[in-house]
Amino acid sequence: MAILVPTVMAPPVDRLPDSLPRLSGRFCIYTYGCQMNEHDSEKIASLLQQMGLQAVAEPEAADVVVLNTCSVREKAGQKVFSELGKLKRIKQRRPHMVIAVCGCLAQQEGERIFRQAPHVDVVFGPRNIPEFPELLRRVVQGERRVLSLSRPRQRPAFDQWAVYRRSPVVGYVTIMEGCDKFCTFCIVPFTRGRETCRPPRDILMEVQALAEAGYREVVLLGQTVNSYRWEDVTFAALLRMVHGVEGIRRIRFVSPHPSDVTDELIETLRDYPKIARHIHLPLQSGSDRILRAMRRTYTQREYLEKVEKLRKAVPDIAIGTDIIVGFPGETEEDFQETLKVVRLVEYDSMFSFKYSPRPFTTAWKFGDPVPDGVKTDRILRLQALQEEIQLRKHRALIGSLQEVLFEGPSKKRPDELEGRTTHNRVVNVPADPSRWLGRFAWVRITEAGPHSLRGELVGAEGTDQPLSGPERL
Repeated sequence: MAILVPTVMAPPVDRLPDSLPRLSGRFCIYTYGCQMNEHDSEKIASLLQQMGLQAVAEPEAADVVVLNTCSVREKAGQKVFSELGKLKRIKQRRPHMVIAVCGCLAQQEGERIFRQAPHVDVVFGPRNIPEFPELLRRVVQGERRVLSLSRPRQRPAFDQWAVYRRSPVVGYVTIMEGCDKFCTFCIVPFTRGRETCRPPRDILMEVQALAEAGYREVVLLGQTVNSYRWEDVTFAALLRMVHGVEGIRRIRFVSPHPSDVTDELIETLRDYPKIARHIHLPLQSGSDRILRAMRRTYTQREYLEKVEKLRKAVPDIAIGTDIIVGFPGETEEDFQETLKVVRLVEYDSMFSFKYSPRPFTTAWKFGDPVPDGVKTDRILRLQALQEEIQLRKHRALIGSLQEVLFEGPSKKRPDELEGRTTHNRVVNVPADPSRWLGRFAWVRITEAGPHSLRGELVGAEGTDQPLSGPERL
């Protein structure tokens, strides 16, 4: 969970209409889940700020509190209702405070949120963000329990609301929303809707606006981002278009689907240097039997062939993944197949989860037959293996030079900045924020842990170095 306090303004492509209701006061936004949710929170913050409200970090000081939720796993929903319990006590002291729940859990639960948390005032889905000012106006005028959920096939609004962005360095850009894959464990097609792509012209206008505002990196967002297609423009073609925008030095995208990693995309990653040398490629399971049950549309062999093609084209590419343990019917033999793939690929990063049944999904009908204790044992073994791999890879980088884009204060030490390499590795460096925030610099790696690196500044971008670039290890 993160609390969003947007402080940076980037020029919008289209401003909000003057007919927006005007309010005074302060707001606070809690964000749960993925980068798409983080960007949605930026859009909501922009709406509220353009209505006249000011952002604060503490809900005790807010007149409007928004919980932007995730429902991919049950635990995310539990966190939301736990936070709503805390907000109830605050609202008892400040009864004028408006509490809104939005995002995927809101779309999933709808009116049930009001029944479980009667102090909530507004519930709206991910595709109903444009309606939030009107919903808020209705609450302020005395209406209770205002609900707005997207209809099936409702198109998302891709207008440029994200005027105020949390980061002054890295800008999120939505290129598509929704998903047509219908993996049996995933609720996203039911909460975000079907795939809808955004016109390339609008995407490029937003990227250009970010470049003009001084942003160095853009992250292209979509539930299955490489499924993007607009008329004859493929995802790889869109990447090449974004690559041509002056001022942008680095391009990332999340999260692709292995089945849509085409030869054209691999060649584009190889030939266009602004595209980060990193790809997040969800595996979910290494067992063909479980992959079929998940409806993942690839086999273990096909997945490994994609990895081989990627590494042949871009030898130093870093590969991350998602893995679910304990999917219904998963045996120890199935789990061993997952461990086999992890050993073969040697991922640079991993998000791992215990299977969580989600309503509306096909797997919901399977029940949850794998005992929680078995899931816990498997995920601990998986995470121990992955930590061993990451630590070995990171230690091999000690002494190398890496180009780092500094994104903000270090989470570990107040006197350091945190940045990322093109391989998406986190690097902490003693550096003056007033000089280095938002800049690329050469860093010599001095320490390595399993999840991050530490280094010392060697020089700014554009300076001559002993190496022509980061060592390819």
